[in-house]
Formats: sequence, structure tokens, C-alpha cells
Amino acid sequence: MIRESAHCNLKSRIWNLESTIWTVALVVAVAALGGVAYAEGTLRIVPLVRAEQVLVSVDLDNGYTDEVREVINGGVRTTFTYDVDLKMIVPAWVDRTIATAVVTTTDHYDTLTRVHNLSRSVDGRVVEALVTESEEIAKKWLTSLNALVLCRTSLLDPHREYYVRISARVRPPGATLLGWATGVTNLAKFTFVP
Repeated sequence: MIRESAHCNLKSRIWNLESTIWTVALVVAVAALGGVAYAEGTLRIVPLVRAEQVLVSVDLDNGYTDEVREVINGGVRTTFTYDVDLKMIVPAWVDRTIATAVVTTTDHYDTLTRVHNLSRSVDGRVVEALVTESEEIAKKWLTSLNALVLCRTSLLDPHREYYVRISARVRPPGATLLGWATGVTNLAKFTFVP
């Protein structure tokens, strides 16, 4: 009788341990998926074909968080990096990459003079620089790209579907995007009609 009781007690403990592990795993999975779903909704991409060029504009909503502001105001050079890919959709095969660009927007806040030294680079070349005292201008500079030229339309096939995929991340790692998420990715599809 004592043996049966001990055996039932052991089974009960194992069952409780297994159910606890599954409960914890489920909570972690739901929390992770909730964070990813929230992060994906914050990157707005608008592809545009104009003047024989493919242009893209991007807004990173909620990317300039209180954490980012604190890091910048501490004088730490802060960089937002946007990895931009233009791809052609190829059914039942790997999508073909048409163009890529890496855009970095940097803010180095001078704590003595209280000015933001801003720069924007495309594929490692500085294309624009600005010095401002306005935090609003610095915020807009870091979290948006307007009319970035990706490629000429001569590289596109007419009446084919394409998409622009952008991944955004911030450095230093202490200044994270959207809480604990370190990056945001989204895409926008379009059909090229000449």
C-alpha cells in the first residue's frame, strides 16, 4: 500500500512539473509573438516609381523612444540603420534581388553646445549632413527617409510584382527600438507598370 501511494505521489509531481514547464513555455511564446506583432506595425514603407527611378520613403513610428532620447542626450553617438532590399517576386523560386542599400542616420549630440550633429550615409558614403539645436528635427532625421533612390526602372520587368523590404535597427544596443526588440522589419509590395 505504501508503495502505491509513493508511486502515485511521484506521478503527481511529474505531472505538475510538466504542466508548469508547458505553461511557462506558452507564456514566453505569447509574449514574444506579441512583441513581434507590435514591432512590425511601426515601420511604414511607401515605394514609388517616378521619373524612371524607384524611390522609397520610410517612417519609423515610435522609434524615437525615451531610452533613445536619454542615450542621445548623454552624448553617445546614436545610429539608426536601415537595410533596404528591392526584390522581384518569383513564384515557386527564390525571389530575385534587384537592388540593395544600407542607409545610416547618425546623431552625435554635443552636450556642451547642445547641438545635434546629424549625418546620413548611403552604402558608406555621406550624402547629407546637418547641425541643429532642435530635437524634433533630429527625431525626424533619425526615423524617416524621404525619396531614397533605389534603382532605375530599366532594371525592372514590366507587369511584374516587386516588394521593398526594410529592416531597421539602432545602435548603441542600450537604445533599443520598441522596448526590448532590437530591430523592426516590414515590407511593401507593388506592381511595376511602365
